[in-house]
Amino acid sequence: MQPRNMSMSGVVDLAAVKAAQEAKAKAEQARAQAARQGGGTGAVSPADLVIDVDEAGFESDVLQRSTEVPVVIDFWAEWCQPCKQLSPVLERLAVEYNGRFLLAKIDVDANQLLMQQFGVQGIPAVFAVVAGQALPLFQGAAGEAQIRQTLDQLVQVAEERFGLTGLTVDPEAEPGGGPAAPARPAGPHDAVLEAAVRALDAGDLGGAIQAYKNVLSDDPGNMEAKLGLAQAELLQRVQGLDPQVVRKEAAEKPGDVQAQTAAADLDLAGGHVEDAFGRLIETVQRTAGDDRNAVRVRLLELFEVVGAEDPRVIAARRALARALF
Repeated sequence: MQPRNMSMSGVVDLAAVKAAQEAKAKAEQARAQAARQGGGTGAVSPADLVIDVDEAGFESDVLQRSTEVPVVIDFWAEWCQPCKQLSPVLERLAVEYNGRFLLAKIDVDANQLLMQQFGVQGIPAVFAVVAGQALPLFQGAAGEAQIRQTLDQLVQVAEERFGLTGLTVDPEAEPGGGPAAPARPAGPHDAVLEAAVRALDAGDLGGAIQAYKNVLSDDPGNMEAKLGLAQAELLQRVQGLDPQVVRKEAAEKPGDVQAQTAAADLDLAGGHVEDAFGRLIETVQRTAGDDRNAVRVRLLELFEVVGAEDPRVIAARRALARALF
């Protein structure tokens, strides 16, 4: 597979002035709060620059860390031969760049939800998270010169737009020996959210859905519960579907709401984000009344799965508005 999206122009587009200012402010607030609480990262060892990340630790290991250092995500799998060529290069460069970025390795076989959330369509796939914003870098094996160019642009954008200067690396430090971040007080819904994640891991989609709904009944604005509920409901809808049958019906019945929404669910669950959005926007254009509203509601649900700040969601919202008005 040939590498694509090697240009960082997408980062510049994504970090438009207002979004960049807001993300930078959030990053500065997070760093200031950590400093007040004595939770600065301090010096880390070179071994700490490459970490394995799973769904349970994604928020703390990637999202929170991205407020102080760009986090490069390597989506890989044991069976993927190109991954075995690319991953060692990224690991070596993480050490060579000496703290200017952190490399997070995510095994897609063990972390399907993260793969779907990022819209990964094939591996190896490399993304970055900067001040909480996800940025696609490239897919497929790439030459080291191209990778270096991409990383240089990433580091420059992170520093100039978000004020992220990276981590201090001490070659003498023991791995994992940096000062631990202070424990975050347990929130009122943490136990329920953890139970929902365990239910998802166990394949108990109904239990996970109910747990997320319980949180949202008390705290309607809880973003973690909103995202988790949208993902669990999507997985429940596609469970047991026969992809061949669904896609055949969708091809034969372009105006059938049930056929098109089922196909869009499969598209999104398979990582084909633009296809899912495009299918439903076209269905909105073909329908009217209650049918059109049903398609619109399903599309909004799929937006929740991907995330409001994802550029594909932003573009699809514009297209939906044009289709409706």
